[in-house]
Amino acid sequence: MAKITYVEHDGTEHTVEVKTGMSVMEGAIKNNVPGIDADCGGACACATCHVYVDAAWDGKTGTKSAMEESMLDFAENVESNSRLSCQIKVTDDLDGLVIRMPESQH
Repeated sequence: MAKITYVEHDGTEHTVEVKTGMSVMEGAIKNNVPGIDADCGGACACATCHVYVDAAWDGKTGTKSAMEESMLDFAENVESNSRLSCQIKVTDDLDGLVIRMPESQH
């Protein structure tokens, strides 16, 4: 299990425990964290689970696949630290991870 802090656009924080092997997106959905829509259910077929990974965690969350890069083209306000939360698998190394959510997922 890893404790992950999801920070809404307005600064509201939600720290929840997410089981190893789940995705960061699944952790948000299962814990009713607002701000991650996940319209495609985690199939990397949309960009409604777009998040920003804090720089300190960049190397621990894996690298973006070509498919993820392609889907991020549909997200608003993409930054260098943008990720799709459905593509970040939770491991014990991610205990303490902080991610921030954009203003909207459209």
